[in-house]
Amino acid sequence: MSVEVPGESVRGVASVSAPAPPADGITVEQMRALHEAQLQSFLHDGPPDADTRLDRLDRLATAVSQNAEDLAAAMSADFGNRPAAGAFGLEVLLQLEEIRMARRQLRKWMRPRRPQPRYMRALGIDAWVEPTPLGVVGVIAPWNFPLGLAVQPAASAIAAGNRVMIKPSELTPRTAEAIGTALSGYFPAEEITVITGGPEVGAAFSALPFDHLFFTGSAAVAKHVQRATADNLTPLTFELGGKNPTVVASDATLPHAASRIIKARMINSGQICLSPDYVFVPTSQHEQFVKALLDTASAKLPSFGEHPDVCTIINNDHYRRVMGLVDDARRRGATVHQLLSPGDIAPAPATRRIPLTVITGVTPDMAVMNEEIFGPILPILTYTDVQEVIDFVNARPCPLGAYWFGPDSADFRTFVKHTRTGGVTRNDFALHAAVPGLPFGGVGQSGSGYYHGRFGFDTFSHLRAVAVSPRSYSAISALSPPFRPGLTGGLRLANRLWGASVARRLRRT
Repeated sequence: MSVEVPGESVRGVASVSAPAPPADGITVEQMRALHEAQLQSFLHDGPPDADTRLDRLDRLATAVSQNAEDLAAAMSADFGNRPAAGAFGLEVLLQLEEIRMARRQLRKWMRPRRPQPRYMRALGIDAWVEPTPLGVVGVIAPWNFPLGLAVQPAASAIAAGNRVMIKPSELTPRTAEAIGTALSGYFPAEEITVITGGPEVGAAFSALPFDHLFFTGSAAVAKHVQRATADNLTPLTFELGGKNPTVVASDATLPHAASRIIKARMINSGQICLSPDYVFVPTSQHEQFVKALLDTASAKLPSFGEHPDVCTIINNDHYRRVMGLVDDARRRGATVHQLLSPGDIAPAPATRRIPLTVITGVTPDMAVMNEEIFGPILPILTYTDVQEVIDFVNARPCPLGAYWFGPDSADFRTFVKHTRTGGVTRNDFALHAAVPGLPFGGVGQSGSGYYHGRFGFDTFSHLRAVAVSPRSYSAISALSPPFRPGLTGGLRLANRLWGASVARRLRRT
């Protein structure tokens, strides 16, 4: 596809020809041309109005919905086996709901905001905050949710009025091509384009002079992305991960907690950045809880070997890595409980199927406690007092999520207050990331920045302040020399009055 942009470029180029990427890859020059074409189109057209943004959101929703079967098939082919229910539920319908909410709220989000004190208006000063588009936004999507985590940030960026370039993971090449095909049927390249290719393409993509870059993936790769963006001072949003703690309270209902934790861990075979990565259970209930875990899993999934609802591990390297965590724990003295039925072969390297594996006798030095697992493995630790859990969590990098099973107790509130996590869900899995309207994002090494709903709109907008002074006078000019007689004395008096007010408040406390 060729994009001709009329008008003079800020870089001195009158027009840009942006060919669509070839099937066998893309060059750095072609990527730069695509970026320049989007930028020039954005600058030429100006900030899109609400109707234009709504049209783009509708086209995005249609592209996903109309190609859902092909996208789900591509994802399953990339994984080896990925259930269609998971693909439709987590990758398609959640994103369509996100787009639906953005459509309903868009005009409200676009309105100027007036946060200034009332006395400013009384003085004749008008001021407001105007959400304005940034320009060209880059989205780097991960392999574990290759469609959803490309579409969702793209939808927020489109709602905010931007052009979007998407780089899917090279670990899901069929899905990447399917996303590119789906979107190219509804968008010209100057609005949305999809870039496919390996790590070298990804590195060059990160180095493009985006107005904002959104990355979902591991902290290790995020460091390389941050280095690549440094020369352009590109603003970044990182959605990473971490080892998400799960706490079973002493007054929790064990079968209920076990059932929900197991179900959470088995979604996508644990290949989710929000999966419960380890579980703290009261020492006195340890054996009972482990039995409840295994009994629940056995009842829900009596055989994993050929079950069509089991998602396989993405590739051989990840399979070996996950099994290496299990082997390391076993060598260091842990007890490994695998959910096996007669006829099941575990592990199954040929099909990359790993049964639910519960590990007890875990110690902090084991690799399974120091790496994000991304597999159906669940280490169990014990505690006697909630402060032990808090100290353990705080001694490690901040996780993306934390889970608590039990009633709304003093222990729960203490845990939430004294730990740093991206979000918290009680008595369920990942609700803090799924409830519409809540911000989703990490803290520390689990990420930076937020999106979902209005928070995504704001992330991809520049909240520009606009202020208007009255013609009759200027409060700012009063501070320019020469100063009026008495001004200094008046300012000193104001400072003494303000200081006395603060002092009174401090005495009362």
